Amino acid sequence: MTALALVVVCAVLLTAGRGLASGATGEVLGLRFGGDGQRTRVVVDLERSTRGVVIDDGAGGRVTLALSGVAAGRGLGGAGSGLVSGYRVANAGGASRVQLDLAQTAEIERRFLLPPGDGVPQFRYVIDLKAKSAAAATPRASTAAAAPARAPRRQATSGRRLIVVDAGHGGRDPGAAGAQSRESAVTLAAALMLKSELERTGRYRVRLTRDSDVYVGLYRRVQIARDAGADLFISLHADAGADPATRGASVYTLSEQGAGRAVREFTRGDNWHRSLNLPGRDPSVDRILLDMTQRATQNRSAQFARVLLTHLEAAERPLLRRSHRDAGLAVLLAPDVPAVLLEMGFITNPEDERALNDERARRRLMRAVAEGIDRYFNEPAPGMMMASAALSSGGRP
Repeated sequence: MTALALVVVCAVLLTAGRGLASGATGEVLGLRFGGDGQRTRVVVDLERSTRGVVIDDGAGGRVTLALSGVAAGRGLGGAGSGLVSGYRVANAGGASRVQLDLAQTAEIERRFLLPPGDGVPQFRYVIDLKAKSAAAATPRASTAAAAPARAPRRQATSGRRLIVVDAGHGGRDPGAAGAQSRESAVTLAAALMLKSELERTGRYRVRLTRDSDVYVGLYRRVQIARDAGADLFISLHADAGADPATRGASVYTLSEQGAGRAVREFTRGDNWHRSLNLPGRDPSVDRILLDMTQRATQNRSAQFARVLLTHLEAAERPLLRRSHRDAGLAVLLAPDVPAVLLEMGFITNPEDERALNDERARRRLMRAVAEGIDRYFNEPAPGMMMASAALSSGGRP
C-alpha cells in the first residue's frame, strides 16, 4: 500500500509540475474539422478559457496560433480535413502552439471562443478558414453544369435563389404550448423575420407556406416547395419536452427510412416520373434515377444542416447535445428539394421561450439562419448528380 501511494503521489506531482512548468492550468483536449475545400472549420477543444494570437496567417501555406494558458500535454498531431492537410499541437512556454498545414492557399475568415454550456462541458476555440480562390469558384458553382445537385427547372431567371420558409403548425393545429405562448405564433413570427432578413440581402426570393394563423396540410407544404421550384425548404418549429430544464436548438434531416417512404409516396401514381423530369420510357431506369435524385437531395440537406448548426453555435444559440438528428418527417419528404426542419428551442423551457418571443433574440437567430443559407449556397455541392440534371439534354442519361 505504501509503494502504491508513493506511485500515485509521484504521478500527481509529475502532472502538476508539467502544468506549472508551462505556466498553463488546462490542456488542449483535441481538434475537430468540418467543411470542405472552400471553407473549413477547425474546433480546438480546451479545458479552460484562452486567448489566441495569430503567428502565421496562411500566406506561407500554414496557419499557426498561440493559445495562452493551455498546455498541449504530450502533444497532438494527425491528418486534417478540407483546407487542412495536417496539424500539430505543441507546448510553447505558457501556451500551446497550434499549427495547421494547408492543402491549398487559404486565410483565416474569423475566429472566436465558445464557453461550455448546454451539454458541452469544454471550451471551444473556433477557427474558420476560407480558400482564397473561393470567390472565383462561386460563379462557376451557380451554373447548371457546375452545380449538379440542382435540377434545371430550378434555375431562376432573376439569378436569385428561391427559399421556401415553412412556419410550423397554424390554425386548428396550434402546436406545443409554453407558459406564455403557442408554437404556431412563435414559428410565424420567426418565418416573417427570416423572410425579411433574406430579402434584405437582395440575393433571394422567399415564399412562405403561410403568412397568417391558418392550417396548411403537411403534404401541401411540401408541394408548395416543389411547385415553386424551390432551391431550399426550411421548416421552423419550437420543441417541447416533459422536463422544463431541457433546452436547445436542433436540426432534422430526412432519415434513411424516411427516404424510402418518400420514394414510395412519389411512385404511387402512374405518371410520377413527369414531376421529376424523368423520361418515363423504362420504369426500372426511372426508379434508379429517382433513387439518385433522392440521395443527392439527402446529401445537400445534410450539408445545409451542418452549415446551419455552425452558424447557430457561432451566434451562441444553445444547442442540444445531439443537435443534428434525422427522422421521417412529412415536411422533409420532397425527393428533389433540399430540406431541413429547425427546432429553434424548447417552448417548454423558460429561457428558450423568452428568447423565442423576444424580438431582438429572434432577429439574431434568424440572421444566423440567413448567414447559414448564404454559406450553404457558396459551398460546392457534394459530388453526386441529380437525375433530372443528367436528363436535361434530350432526356438521355
